[in-house]
Order: sequence, then C-alpha cells, then structure tokens
Amino acid sequence: MKSRRYNQEGFTLIEIMVVIAIIGLLALMIVPRFRGVTNQAKTTKAQADIAALQQQLDRYYLDNGFYPTSDQGLQALVTAPTSGRTPANYSSDGYIQNLPKDPWGTPYFYQSDGNTYTLKSFGPDGVESGDDIVGNQ
Repeated sequence: MKSRRYNQEGFTLIEIMVVIAIIGLLALMIVPRFRGVTNQAKTTKAQADIAALQQQLDRYYLDNGFYPTSDQGLQALVTAPTSGRTPANYSSDGYIQNLPKDPWGTPYFYQSDGNTYTLKSFGPDGVESGDDIVGNQ
C-alpha cells in the first residue's frame, strides 16, 4: 500500500495563541501611554481656547471700556448684550463666530464684574479643583 502524505500548510493553534498573547502584552504596555498623550492634548486645546477667548475679551474691553459681566457671559462675544451695561462700540461682526466648549464638553467658566474677569475650564473632572486650566485678567 502506498501511503499518501498530504502537504498541510498553515499555523497551529499554539502558534496563533502565542501571537495573540504577544499582541496582548504589547497593547498593555502601549495603550496607557496614549491616554497620557490624549489628556495632554485636551489640556493644550483648553489653554489655546482660553488664550483666544482672552484676546477677544481684551478686544471687547478696548472697544467698550469694560468686560462683559457675569450675567452677560461669554455670549457677549458672539452677540451684543441687550441687558445690563450695553456696549456703545460693539463690533458689527461680533468678536467670535461661536462659543467653544472645553475639550471635555462643558462650557468655559466666566465670571466678571466688568473690570476684571476669571476664565477657566474645570478640566476632566468637571468640578473646581487643582486640575483647572485658568486664565485671569
């Protein structure tokens, strides 16, 4: 009798399991590093947004002699306030097109008496704490 040998090609189950284990170990080492980069990118974005809003608040101040009050909020940079102290020299196009939210999806905190202001993001936790990104004037 002739015995036939079949040419079987492919990977064994053990070889596949070893490759999956190696990929899993690599993922465990690499994924946490990407989280740190993502958080740093969000913080940098919030700082850039705050700097841009500060520029426009300063422009508003130069045009009108005061900052929008807390009641008027940052919305005063988009449309002219109609209540409280109304600006006499409001830019016809406004100061910004739309109001950004911070990278974590919450509105920027703005508080002002008309002479000074506090502008900040509460950061990833969304509450006032040590990780806030602050821009004061």
